[in-house]
Amino acid sequence: MWNDFKAFINKGNVIELAVAFILGGAFAAVVTSLVKDIIMPIVSLATGGVNFAEWFISLNGQNYPTLAAAQAAGAATLNFGLLLNALITFLIVAFTVFLIVRAYNASRPKTAETKDCPYCVSTVPLGATRCPACTSELAAA
Repeated sequence: MWNDFKAFINKGNVIELAVAFILGGAFAAVVTSLVKDIIMPIVSLATGGVNFAEWFISLNGQNYPTLAAAQAAGAATLNFGLLLNALITFLIVAFTVFLIVRAYNASRPKTAETKDCPYCVSTVPLGATRCPACTSELAAA
């Protein structure tokens, strides 16, 4: 079992995964700062000074001026403003990953996975040696 574990760790994929995990954590910190320090103040300015991070509901029925005051009083709160910030952060991360994957897929060379049968013109897998439609023998790919 120890040898299997060493073989697993020594594979390049594990190292690449570790590097991706570390970069992902750093990227998440940057995006969180972008949302908190850049985007949300602009949204707050556009909405007349509304601070989404201060949107909360106190579950003990009392009113508190700020979330920090409610938490200092030990009140249980529903922090839907912080959830909104987290959702915006998630959407930015998801969109960025989408753009990266899209650019990666566009840069990969296109390889054919199918070919046309020269006899009946139906589509067959690239490695097929016989057409499933007309049963003609096909040249190897």
